[in-house]
Amino acid sequence: MAGRLLLRTWTTATLRLRSNVVARPLQRAMASGGGIPTDEEQATGLERRALQALKQGKDPYSMLKPKSYAGTKEDPHIVPCIGTKRMVGCLCEEDNTAIVWFWLHEGDAQRCPSCGSHYKLVHHELPH
Repeated sequence: MAGRLLLRTWTTATLRLRSNVVARPLQRAMASGGGIPTDEEQATGLERRALQALKQGKDPYSMLKPKSYAGTKEDPHIVPCIGTKRMVGCLCEEDNTAIVWFWLHEGDAQRCPSCGSHYKLVHHELPH
């Protein structure tokens, strides 16, 4: 008998509590201006830094296509490096399947031993 009484009071109390709560739809803002957020609004961490640098006209992680150079002594191919030397591979002919590897040292432009294209090592600072 006491159990039934407690069960009735518990169910009526929970029904009263549920009737007081008004169901509201969740409001979520997709973007600051409404709609779908842009890449800049969603980006975090390293991606955000890269997008901000590209917006300023910088390419800190070498994501863009490199400039093309003639490969002559006056206009050598630029090779970025964080040290004083770097190994470079040259495809001497467009349809060639063999790569000519050689060490490129800091200083003046150096020639490929096979085709004669000039390469120059340029010091490059890491962005982080």
